[in-house]
Order: sequence, then C-alpha cells, then structure tokens
Amino acid sequence: MANNMTDTITTPNTENDVNVAATHTAGNSWFNRPVPGVKQNLTAPLTAVETEPSTKCSSCHSVITNTALIFNCYVCPLCDHHLPMSARERLQWFLDEVEGELGQEFTAKDPLGFIDSKPYPQRMLEAQTKTGESEALIVLYGKLRNIEVVACAFDFRFMGGSMGSVVGDRFVQAAEKSLAERKPLICFAASGGARMQEGILSLMQMARTAASIERLRLAGIPYIVVLTNPVYGGVTASLAMLGDIHLAEPKAMIGFAGKRVIEQTVRETLEEPFQRAEFLLEHGVVDEVVHRHQLIDTTYRLLAKLCSQSNVDA
Repeated sequence: MANNMTDTITTPNTENDVNVAATHTAGNSWFNRPVPGVKQNLTAPLTAVETEPSTKCSSCHSVITNTALIFNCYVCPLCDHHLPMSARERLQWFLDEVEGELGQEFTAKDPLGFIDSKPYPQRMLEAQTKTGESEALIVLYGKLRNIEVVACAFDFRFMGGSMGSVVGDRFVQAAEKSLAERKPLICFAASGGARMQEGILSLMQMARTAASIERLRLAGIPYIVVLTNPVYGGVTASLAMLGDIHLAEPKAMIGFAGKRVIEQTVRETLEEPFQRAEFLLEHGVVDEVVHRHQLIDTTYRLLAKLCSQSNVDA
C-alpha cells in the first residue's frame, strides 16, 4: 500500500518536474530569442567623390573631385572635355617660374554713373568678391623653360571676361614690358566682349591694344594668342585675332557675334561645329587646335623657333 501510495505520489512529482523544466526551458528560449527588427543594409564606404569637393562635367555630367581635375589640368578624365580654368591658375600652371605681376595699381572707375539692374560699382564689388581678383585680366611675367615671357589671361568669371579700361591698361602695360625687355607676349583669351558699363571707353581699348600689338610686330617680338572657351565681341575684333600665331583649345567657341544673333540676321540655322575651334581651323582662322596637355610644350616649341632659342626639350 505504502509502495502504491509512494508510486502514486512520486510519479506525478516526476511529471511535474519535467513540465516545470520544459516550461523553464521554453521560458528561457522565449526570453533569449532574437528580437525581430529592421535589418540594417550594409553600405559601402564613401568614395572620394562623396567626401571631397567635386565638380560636375558640363559635357558628360560625371562628377570628378577637384583634386583629380587639378592634376589633370581641368580636363575631364572620362570624356576629355576641357573645363574652364581661372586666369591665375592658368598662368601659374603655364609658367615654370613666376617673377612678378603687372597692373595691380589700376582700378576701374564709373565715368558714366551706369546703372542697369544694379549700379556698376556694385557689380564690380560682387565680381571681385566672387573671383578674388581686382579685374578680368591677370598679367604675370616669368620663365617658360629657359625663355623669359610675359603672359596674360582673361578670367571669364569676372563679368564675363569683359574688356574695360583697366583690362586695356593692363594689356598695354604687358605689351610695353614685352617691348622694352624684348620678351615674347602670350595671351590666353576668354571673353564676352567689351564692357558696356564703360561705354565708348571700353571700345577705345580695341584701338589701344591693337596699336601696342603693332609695335611688337614692328620690333619683331613674338605675340602668341591661345583662344579658350569662349571668345567673342570686341576682344575677338582686336587683340585675340592679331597674334603671330593663333592656337585654340578643342571645341572652344570663337566668334564676333553669337550664333543666335547671326541666325536671326541671316535667317538660317547654323549647325555644329559652327564657331568651334575645329571649324575655324578648317577655314584658316586658327593655326592649330591643341589639347591642353600639349599646350605648354607646343607654345614653348614655337617660341624657341621664333626667338632662335635653344630647345631644352630637344
């Protein structure tokens, strides 16, 4: 009897122990189960384009870091499109050694009290703040390999590289230094034309610059023009088309009046590559279209021949 009672009592206890153990195990597994949630997508590390200052190519729309552009002379590494360079960057890239700068003493005036959507002095101040330059033309002198040169460049960011009285003053001063020291003069042109805010004074610079170039020609001093994108208006009608040799960067737009103005005048549609550097080369206006990577070597080789200097690269 005792055994039966013991068996009766013992058996349920054993079953309860199993149930408790199972419940305890199930409870532990429930508490320890992974909590469902939103899965995190593993992302790749950020690329240089996403972490560094970058520029979008205006031709193929690819994004290139500014560091890569500087090392590639502002030429898109994917589509070979020539992006614009600031005047100072271009001259410092072009010259092997910079010895000095000309024309910083000249400042623009407002002789007409000109106001369009805003006063002329306000436009000048905005352009100076934007570019960090005092005018649209920068003049530096120094060495290209073993040849002493004077070089000037237009900055299209400064009011479209327009030619006002200060631009004329600086160019004439560069030509006079070139004449006095018998150094070749190189000009990188990029302009929308004369500066309307100065009226007839801006147009007078066409005659002034042309006269200074003629003095260089009579003295036998080389004057080379490099046409970049774009070159229009009074600059094309004067100093940009009076060089001994005219080089141009690929696909640069070069002309006097814009394509739209010409189409409205002649009532015809002008297709590509009208006014491109390659079009002007085909029609004899430009002597050679030169890739930016070969521009320094090409210019130096031409100057070495024109100045009867020994070619250090030969």
